[in-house]
Amino acid sequence: MISISNINKVFNAGEPDEVSALKEVNLIIHEHEFVTVIGTNGSGKSTLLNVIAGSAATDKGIITIDGTDVTRKADFQRAKYISRVFQNPYSGTAPGMTIAENLLMAFFRGGARYPVISLKGQLKDKFRTQLASLDMQLEDRLDNLMGSLSGGQRQAVTLLMAVLQTPKVLLLDEHIAALDPKSAAQIIRLTQKFVSENNLTTLMVTHSMKNALESGNRMIMMHKGRIIEDFQEQDKKNLTVEDLLSKFEDIRKAEKLTPELIDSLKNQYI
Repeated sequence: MISISNINKVFNAGEPDEVSALKEVNLIIHEHEFVTVIGTNGSGKSTLLNVIAGSAATDKGIITIDGTDVTRKADFQRAKYISRVFQNPYSGTAPGMTIAENLLMAFFRGGARYPVISLKGQLKDKFRTQLASLDMQLEDRLDNLMGSLSGGQRQAVTLLMAVLQTPKVLLLDEHIAALDPKSAAQIIRLTQKFVSENNLTTLMVTHSMKNALESGNRMIMMHKGRIIEDFQEQDKKNLTVEDLLSKFEDIRKAEKLTPELIDSLKNQYI
């Protein structure tokens, strides 16, 4: 479903603050795979999602989605393949529109043109049923403004909007990082439910080693713009958080980094 070949991405090239965010990255993600992505800060995790989505142009390499070369296509041209949920619960929705209006726009996403906003009969019942599946008591709040919802509620609706029209690829960019633990746990449960029910090809960047291990059937680890580990399903099942911390400790020792790296990982990722 996704093929990434020899991708490079440099920010601020030729400047004192030049950063090589991705270095000769190669990655194949098969249809229906659910891949989680972990790595140290600045490892290139979010940049990887950005180049797949088209919000960051590559300097070198080729990206194909479902057999189509999208390397030079803009993000809006890739939107027919991709749905994305961001870290900020207030991204990806219109706060001044109602829940129903947001869902309606997502429902007609990818169509030849957007319809006049109206919601009647069966479609309204459909949205109500789907909102009930979130288990957040939103099914009777179709006419409430999106901006009136809590962060967790809004992220749940955003996730629902992302899968309303089954995408080829679902990108989740640390989509629980800004939530309290209870809301984050609920969003992870909904993520696993939607991915499983729709058999979605999914790439999820997360700061939680526990969630990375418990979600999906494959996991990659990034460091300094490279994929340094690619754990397939069986290997991933046998891993623990302690195993991952040990691998990061090996990186710290090899690169003679300070112990604060591991301390920060323990705080961020567990």
